[in-house]
Amino acid sequence: MNFEELSIPGAWKVSSVKHEDHRGSFSEWFKFDEVSLALGFHFEVKQANISFSNRGSVRGIHYSLAPEGQAKWVTCLTGSVLDFIVDIRLGSPTFGKWVAVELSADNNLSLLVSSGLGHAFVAKEDNSCVTYLLTSPYSPQVEFAINPFDPTIGIDWVFPREKLILSKKDDAAPFLSVLSQNFKLPLYRNIIRLKRDWN
Repeated sequence: MNFEELSIPGAWKVSSVKHEDHRGSFSEWFKFDEVSLALGFHFEVKQANISFSNRGSVRGIHYSLAPEGQAKWVTCLTGSVLDFIVDIRLGSPTFGKWVAVELSADNNLSLLVSSGLGHAFVAKEDNSCVTYLLTSPYSPQVEFAINPFDPTIGIDWVFPREKLILSKKDDAAPFLSVLSQNFKLPLYRNIIRLKRDWN
């Protein structure tokens, strides 16, 4: 596996070798030991999710304030998505910035989204299947969403806005500034401390 840290600290693009023959293909898309060694903390899976999305569907921007942190390992199994990682950590040098990576069934990439980062994607094809491995289980009281059209973040969703499909929850989600004023964003220094505790 090859790990490439992206322009937002704590976000990695990960590639793995795909073996192909007359039967199809095979790849090792997650290996605990290699991930832990490369990242410097144990990525212990506590929950696995899977979603299927139609073309133009937006999921996010989502994040968790779980006390133990929640990192995500994101992979696209069918179709393709444009995946976004947003830095929402107060005090971070890249606060409010985002980075996009295309994930598809063909490119064999995964993303590691560290605790404290926001995550979203838009499906580029019908029946796009995305899997998520999480280091903490879903807990409604600490799960939050940021409006995907927040102008201070300024994500380019590729599709015209009228062509995008959102859940009612995401469409009504507050802007980053509101969540900041209500102390509902992660703190960068807390994430750094948490990573040290894991080592």
